[in-house]
Amino acid sequence: MASLLIDVLRDYAGQGKFKVHDFVVMPNHLHILLTLDNTISVEKAMQLVKGGFSFRAKKELGYPGEVWQRGFSEVRITDRQSFLRHRQYIEQNPVKARLVGSPEKYPYGSAFFKKQKTDRG
Repeated sequence: MASLLIDVLRDYAGQGKFKVHDFVVMPNHLHILLTLDNTISVEKAMQLVKGGFSFRAKKELGYPGEVWQRGFSEVRITDRQSFLRHRQYIEQNPVKARLVGSPEKYPYGSAFFKKQKTDRG
C-alpha cells in the first residue's frame, strides 16, 4: 500500500498540483513537505492525496475499508531554517521509529529515492 501512496504523490506532483520536497510513508501515518501555488489550498491538496489513494486502494487492491482518519495536521514553513528542520524530521522519522538505521534505507521515504538517484549518476 505504501508504494501505491507514493505513486499517488508522484501522479499529482507530475500533474503540477503541488511540488513534493520530502515525504515518508510510515506504517500508520504520512509526512509530506509540499509547496503549493496560489491555485490550491492545503485542504484541497490533502483531499487529492487522501481521496486519490483511497480510490486507487479500493480499485487496484480491493481494499474494502476506510483508509484515513478525518482531518490532518499542517505546519506552515516560514523560512529556510524551518524548511530544513522539517526536512530533517521527515527523513529521521523511520529511524526514530527503529524501522531502519538510516533514512536512505527506508524504502517508503524520499531519502531512499534521493539516494538511488545519486547512486545512478
